[in-house]
Amino acid sequence: MTATDSLSVWLRVRREADWRGATALQPIPPDRDGFRSWCEGPVRRRDPVRAERLLAAHALAREDAALRKPLDFALLARWQCEVLAAPEAPFRASDAYAKGGCERYGLTPRTRADFDACLREATTDPDVPLASRAARAYLDVAFFHPFADGNARAALLTLVHVLAREDVVLPEVGPLRTTRYADDPAGAADLAALIGVRNRPRSVKCRGGHPDARIDLSLGPVPGLTPPWCGTCWG
Repeated sequence: MTATDSLSVWLRVRREADWRGATALQPIPPDRDGFRSWCEGPVRRRDPVRAERLLAAHALAREDAALRKPLDFALLARWQCEVLAAPEAPFRASDAYAKGGCERYGLTPRTRADFDACLREATTDPDVPLASRAARAYLDVAFFHPFADGNARAALLTLVHVLAREDVVLPEVGPLRTTRYADDPAGAADLAALIGVRNRPRSVKCRGGHPDARIDLSLGPVPGLTPPWCGTCWG
C-alpha cells in the first residue's frame, strides 16, 4: 500500500489547477438527459436494481438543485442512502483506498469539515466557471472518498447536481467516467474542458421550413449551413 496521502496531494493540486480557463456553459435544451440515458442503457443492462437506485438518487439530486439546498456531506448522504438502499450513509471512519491501493485518502479530525468547505465552493465561487466548479466538485468527492462504498456514483450525482442548479443538463455523462488521479492538475482541467464539450448541442433544427429535419453537429461544421439548413434545402 502507498504511504502517500493522496487526499493531501489533491488539495494541493486543487489550489494549483487552472480552473478559470473552462468554457462557459449554456442552459441549452439537451437531446436527452445524459444521466438518465446512462442509467437506462448500460447500467440497467448490467444491473436493473442498481439502475433504479441511481435514478431515485438522481431525482433527489435534481430536486435539491431546484430547491437550492446547500451542498454539503449531509445532502450527498441523503442521495447515497438511495444509491446503496441503506438507512444511513455515514462518513468513513478510517483511511480509504482506491485504484488497487495506489491511492490512499487520509482521515483527520478535520477531513469532513474540509470536505464541506470544498463542496460549498461549488455553489459560492462565482469567479470560477460552472464547468470547472462541477469538475472540481466531482473530483472532491472522488478524492475525499467520503463513503465506504459508491463514491464514483456519488461523484457523478454531485456533478449533475451542480450543473442542474444553473439549469444545465448534459446529454452524455459516460465519457466523463474515466479514471482520474489525485496528482494530475492537467487531468483536472481536462475534466472541466470535457464538460464544456459535452454541453454543446448534438443537433439543431433546420431553419429552412423543414421542422422535422435536424442537422447533426457531431459531424463537424458544414459549409454553407449558417443559418442551419438541411440537405433538403440544398437539394
